[in-house]
Amino acid sequence: MWHVLFLCSGNACRSQMAEAWARALASGSIFAESAGTDPQPLDPRAVTVMAEAGIDISRQRSKHVGELADRPFDAVITLCDAAQEQCPVFPGARRMLHAGFDDPPRLATGARSEEEALAPYRRVRDEIRTFIERLPETLATES
Repeated sequence: MWHVLFLCSGNACRSQMAEAWARALASGSIFAESAGTDPQPLDPRAVTVMAEAGIDISRQRSKHVGELADRPFDAVITLCDAAQEQCPVFPGARRMLHAGFDDPPRLATGARSEEEALAPYRRVRDEIRTFIERLPETLATES
């Protein structure tokens, strides 16, 4: 079982999606948690698009990376460039990985409708799902 931390700056969208996908798709091989370097409230559009995929993240909460600093992780995976740059050192982490995904809230800025605003969330949700589906193999080959 791999203990994995998904890290993003706000822990409001991408890292929450990754944590939820890992729990849904790889619970037998990955124990997932998520946190942020500057936590923000859970993004309601992330909740919406994950619910469309059959996963309820409405009860998840944003956490500061400091809350998890004393836990041993097999892998810490940054999902945005800001988190990669600001990522603290995790002495117990066996490896640090980066898998950058676009920022749905930024891409949704200026959308003319809610449907248009949800489009980047859906795309990133699906990209993260594909990443998580491959993650157990990635972790096994890089160990």
